Amino acid sequence: MIQNLFYLLILLAGFPVGLFLAKLCKEEIKVWRKRLFIISVVCLILIVIVSFIPYAAFIYKFPVIITLFFIIIVCLSVVWKSYSKN
Repeated sequence: MIQNLFYLLILLAGFPVGLFLAKLCKEEIKVWRKRLFIISVVCLILIVIVSFIPYAAFIYKFPVIITLFFIIIVCLSVVWKSYSKN
């Protein structure tokens, strides 16, 4: 139960981290928008691939999926924030 709460907190921390990175490096994000979106798509594909691996063969399956979701959340929040005028 505590472990699931920890995973949820990690995923929720992705939004502030993405907003912080978007504010930190505004000029670089304009060049990297497409690359960040491609990173998100690759992470989503990896999530699908990892989900088909049996648990006995790969015991860190769930933490890897959570980590890939964190990367997706951070990248998409950076791209989303880069379109705003602020």
